[in-house]
Amino acid sequence: MKYDQTRQVMAIAPVIPVVVVSDAASAVEIARALVAGGIRVIEVTLRTEAGLAAIEAIAQQVDDICVGAGTVWTAAQAEQAIAAGAEFMVSPGIADDVNAVAQARDIAYLPGAQTVSEIAYLKRQGVTATKLFPASVVGGPAAIKAFASVFPELVFCPTGGIKEDTAGDYLALDCVPCVGGSWLVSADAVAAGDWAAVRAAAERASLLSGA
Repeated sequence: MKYDQTRQVMAIAPVIPVVVVSDAASAVEIARALVAGGIRVIEVTLRTEAGLAAIEAIAQQVDDICVGAGTVWTAAQAEQAIAAGAEFMVSPGIADDVNAVAQARDIAYLPGAQTVSEIAYLKRQGVTATKLFPASVVGGPAAIKAFASVFPELVFCPTGGIKEDTAGDYLALDCVPCVGGSWLVSADAVAAGDWAAVRAAAERASLLSGA
């Protein structure tokens, strides 16, 4: 697996929207709103039965967006996600079977870690980019700064508990090219079909930085 592919995905936007969907039609509208707002990447979690169908619909119907599968734990899920059109995969923690599929299929993969030992384990597997989840619980920017001092060659995508007003604290770190966030696509906006609100959140997110 070419692990630099994962870094390329992380460089698309300062925020990777983490989205939970209940139907594929809403997923397409969400993706279109994100693109209109300047965010050209989306992580659709497999926490619902609609996840795979949503990935497939986005891949087929929305141009100029990199769609990935989140909450991928098993090899079967990984293969299904790739078949649906996922261009990258994300796991909240270590999932060796998913990593094996990612290597075999040469697809970007972002495994999760929470501790020094887990990060060290991933490094031994050749991983150079990891998701830190739940970031706000395991120590926030201070924890990532400490991890980076031990693993200077790694980059991190912190996710979990990050909000629009705290994202910049993470992005200020050189080892954090992007954060994962669910705030861009709120449940209320989706329920109301308020795609303008999603677009507005994406527009703000596209301008985020650590400056």
